[in-house]
Amino acid sequence: MSTAQPLIVVGAGIAGLSAALAAAPRPVLLLSRAQAGIDSATSLAQGGIAAAVGAGDSVVAHAQDTLIAGALHNARSAVQKLVEAGPDALQWLRYQGVPFDEEGLHLHLAREGGHGCARVAHAGGDASGRLILAALSARALQAGHIERRDDVEVDGLLLRADAVAGVRLRDAKGREQLVEAPTVILATGGLCALFARTTNPAGAEGSGLALGLAAGAAAQDLEFVQFHPTALATGASVRLPLLTEALRGAGATLRDARGRSLMAGRHPLADLAPRDVVARRVWQSLACGEGAFLHAQALADDWPRHFPTALALCQAHGIDPRQERIPITPAAHFHMGGLVTDIAGHTSVPGLFAVGEVACNGVHGANRLASNSLLEGVVFGRRTGSWLSAAALSPARGGGFRLVERGPESSTAQIRQLREQLWRSFGPVREAGAMLQAVREIETLPAGEIGWRQRLALRLLRAGLQRRSSLGAHWRSDDSPVATAELETSQP
Repeated sequence: MSTAQPLIVVGAGIAGLSAALAAAPRPVLLLSRAQAGIDSATSLAQGGIAAAVGAGDSVVAHAQDTLIAGALHNARSAVQKLVEAGPDALQWLRYQGVPFDEEGLHLHLAREGGHGCARVAHAGGDASGRLILAALSARALQAGHIERRDDVEVDGLLLRADAVAGVRLRDAKGREQLVEAPTVILATGGLCALFARTTNPAGAEGSGLALGLAAGAAAQDLEFVQFHPTALATGASVRLPLLTEALRGAGATLRDARGRSLMAGRHPLADLAPRDVVARRVWQSLACGEGAFLHAQALADDWPRHFPTALALCQAHGIDPRQERIPITPAAHFHMGGLVTDIAGHTSVPGLFAVGEVACNGVHGANRLASNSLLEGVVFGRRTGSWLSAAALSPARGGGFRLVERGPESSTAQIRQLREQLWRSFGPVREAGAMLQAVREIETLPAGEIGWRQRLALRLLRAGLQRRSSLGAHWRSDDSPVATAELETSQP
């Protein structure tokens, strides 16, 4: 395959792989930071993929749950496209070789937070992301139209007359290469590794978002960061093990150190309320010194079969969840904001597309419904790939181009400081004073110490300051959130 690629996909998680596979027969250069996409959030996903395929379920009900979880901030047209494509997305994944768990002749479906019924298909119990990634990666390896390069970092975009003309990539030895192409898809994931507590892999720092912003692409909803309420509280910094929401769907409960229910009387769905509601309650209980624990001892027989990943994670930290309560904490998990796209993935920069968590087509609103992320990656990744497969793309034009760089790097100490700043000021509960202080601390750094991560953090903080009222995952303690409080206490 020549170096002048007609289509470049940056990122090899579920969204990037779905787009690359759907783009056939158009030649694709698939670029990944790590071998087999192990640096992607897809590989860590435990819950599974939501779709209205169960008895008594419907796309209308799935759409309603998605809208309520998103605090009605969603783009309804995008939600409709998502839920309508859910059953087909499951069938497509099965065709790719994903071994979904079955119960008799039907898929085994789990229930998670915010869902009115069981509609989450999973594989290997709680190993869904890893098995989905393995199946799609194997298909991509077999696909004749895809050339894959691992261990490369894309840190620049080539622009010609304000349209994308390719990328600059850097390999593991620091060698740079310019690769020209008229179309680039960013599928680089989210930014939650910018926080001191996260469920995301280390590489999920918003690099693709920063790159798109540097190229002039429009962004929206940057203030909406979802915190998963049940990360395993190990005492470690940065990445914490995730404990799937399906545990609560199977009967696990949230309690404080004295054994009192955290969610009783606080939401009609109690322990299965939307993530933003539960994460705030866990955060508040910890802040008050009352502790927060997941009680799952009653699931003793289910652990090895349905939750082997979570079981192994707990045991690795000296906890037997079949006998003991599990200490938990909220952790940054998913970014609902990103580069503005339509449902085909177009950004505001000609030739630049975005899919998955780096994109924002409005489908998740102010708070993502559990297990809609893998569904989004498949549905909109395939949609973008298919559109580009059929589109009449012009070859890369001749003439000079300009290089737009992501921005300067920061030292390890500076990155650690930034993570703590965002954790303190931009967590599940926010207020203007803390956000303003974080902005001032970053802005007063010497010019040479403000790297691309700090610039991205400033965009998040300013977006949070501009939205003065609470909405979904953006909760202001210095606001009187009447509308949001009414939403939380209403029966979905």
